[in-house]
Amino acid sequence: MTKSILLFILIFSGISVIGQEFRCNVSISSSRIEGTNKQIFETMRTDIYEFMNNRKWSDNIFTTDERIECTIFIQITQQLAADEFVGTLQVQLNRPVFNSSYNTPVLNLKDNDLQFKYVEFQAMDFDQTSNSDPLTNILAFYANIILGFDFDTFSPFGGTPYFQKARDIVNRSQNAAEKGWRAFEGNFNRFWLVENLTNTAYGPFRDLLYRYHRLGLDIMADKPDLGRSEITDALKNMQVVYRSKPDTYINRLFFDAKSDELVNIFSKSNSDEKSRVMTIFTECDPSNSGKYQKISDQKSF
Repeated sequence: MTKSILLFILIFSGISVIGQEFRCNVSISSSRIEGTNKQIFETMRTDIYEFMNNRKWSDNIFTTDERIECTIFIQITQQLAADEFVGTLQVQLNRPVFNSSYNTPVLNLKDNDLQFKYVEFQAMDFDQTSNSDPLTNILAFYANIILGFDFDTFSPFGGTPYFQKARDIVNRSQNAAEKGWRAFEGNFNRFWLVENLTNTAYGPFRDLLYRYHRLGLDIMADKPDLGRSEITDALKNMQVVYRSKPDTYINRLFFDAKSDELVNIFSKSNSDEKSRVMTIFTECDPSNSGKYQKISDQKSF
């Protein structure tokens, strides 16, 4: 059932709905920081949790069961001043698969350019026009990235409005003091992430997100062979993207999130299907070739 249909039923049946989009788990590690007040990091975690989960990020209405499961893990590596911190930020997104208890990993990325100021007990807010707060700026960026990926898995290019919002944040951050927002600062940062996601040349990747999840995984509980066949065909899109530009951020993101799942899916495949996907994996994700060998080693059905 699509979110729009479910919303229609809920409105006219009198069932209450809530607006917030996320059920976001937040963790902060400060083990590398010595001689500081550790309570500040617990307060920081609570503030980030409330910022992500209590803010309205879109015009859509989500029921409790529809809230998006995601995780933000922050590793604080340096404290430059009483209110200034450096570290890394990891974002994970899982999506439920229809008619099953399985949650599929959609996104698993690590941002190595986290630098921000945080004042304990000072309200956290995000200004969509000025991007004045580095921490909420980054959190808002990834909130829209998460929404974009999630919506892309439910409808073709459904995440476009959120990727555009993330691009707007990048554009407004070109003069920011912090790293991660500009093209020349590395191949795998916020700039290149949103560039890949909004570049029409890489549209096949976003088409893959829909076909892989909605037309593939979501029917595998009832029709495993048909769902696996759709995923096999959709994976050709990764070849299109890879051959266009092998070092795209999205190619790396896809296989970082999906490599283990792909092994599980295709270990139960027939020999022809295994041969087809192994060709794709060998070309597009050679670093995980040892992992994919398990597909070939498993007896075909």
